[in-house]
Amino acid sequence: MLKATKVRLYPTVDQRKAFAFQFGAMRWAYNFTLGWRSSAWKERGESISKRQTLDKLVELKATEETGWLKEADSQALQQSVMHLDDAFKRFFRKQGRYPRFKSKHGKQAMSYPQRVKIVNGVSLYLPKVGTVKAVLHREIVGKIKTVTISRTQTGKYYASILCDDGLEVPALLKTIEADAVTGIDLGITHLAIASTGEKQKNPRILKRAAANLRRKQKTLSRKKKGSANRNKARVLVAKAHERTANTRNDFQHKLSKRLVDENQAICVETLKVKNMLKNRKLAKHIADAAWGELLRKLTYKTAWSGKHLVQIDQWFASSKTCSDCGTKVDAMPLSVRQWTCQTCDQEHDRDINAAINIRQQGILKLKAEGLSVSACGGSRNSGTLPVAA
Repeated sequence: MLKATKVRLYPTVDQRKAFAFQFGAMRWAYNFTLGWRSSAWKERGESISKRQTLDKLVELKATEETGWLKEADSQALQQSVMHLDDAFKRFFRKQGRYPRFKSKHGKQAMSYPQRVKIVNGVSLYLPKVGTVKAVLHREIVGKIKTVTISRTQTGKYYASILCDDGLEVPALLKTIEADAVTGIDLGITHLAIASTGEKQKNPRILKRAAANLRRKQKTLSRKKKGSANRNKARVLVAKAHERTANTRNDFQHKLSKRLVDENQAICVETLKVKNMLKNRKLAKHIADAAWGELLRKLTYKTAWSGKHLVQIDQWFASSKTCSDCGTKVDAMPLSVRQWTCQTCDQEHDRDINAAINIRQQGILKLKAEGLSVSACGGSRNSGTLPVAA
């Protein structure tokens, strides 16, 4: 399996200068290649291949004006234009937007495909930079494939070390216990509602940080452009956003890990978050909940554990369907949180009823795939969802 470990780097002053040059060289090569490929297509209808872009790098190093590229790491330069080629492929497959030019402002990144070494468990050797102090908070297991160096807007340096641990991806479970299958309904007031009736309150991390962010952004807007004080204020705003993102990331990791550990199959609804963000009244709250990122974490963590993540049909009316008799209500506005089925007189909590329906549909989908879902489960600890700080 391929797993990445992100570690903090503490470069010296000279190493920071070396990083700045390397970032600049990668950014220049990326932007030059993007401009070259775009103009070739617009002016002549010519498509530039990846091989041509790599050969162009060799030509640029041989010229007097761009000979300074020889001082940058050659393989990292090649990797930067290969990333551009991948961006074009995603664009043509309609999986992303047209590639954009990179700016020297904001986050910077570069990738080393090889020749990176761990030195005495406390440092990383990086070509053209040297041995950089690193906090390796966990053991790096397996063969290093690539290392991506990044600098955040707050000036922190990180290395994402991608390793092949030599182990096979666990096979998916063929037999699943029914009581080890859970349905999860995602919401705003409560982030995750389980079919067992448990509700995980939404921490509303952005809302809690809004006053602090507003104060610091107003301070930034008052500073003179280009001044040292404006740069200091910019860093404070970036740190506030970084703290918010880290808090949300930490909460979602704990929640997703708990869900994967406690269940053999997790059933969730298929959400079109991009479309949902067009609702101007709820867009900010939906973005703060970050449902898409939570589902992404569940996807790879279930794959690592050999467990199942089942996404049901996005048009399935989980909230409007009675989980007892299957009667479907014609309309149910968001303001209705409790309702009674007119057919069987069963009272429902809107979210719990939706989670139960999602679980039932997930079990049907698992059976349709030829898997065995046993109704006779053994004893197991259901546990509780983590409580937001």
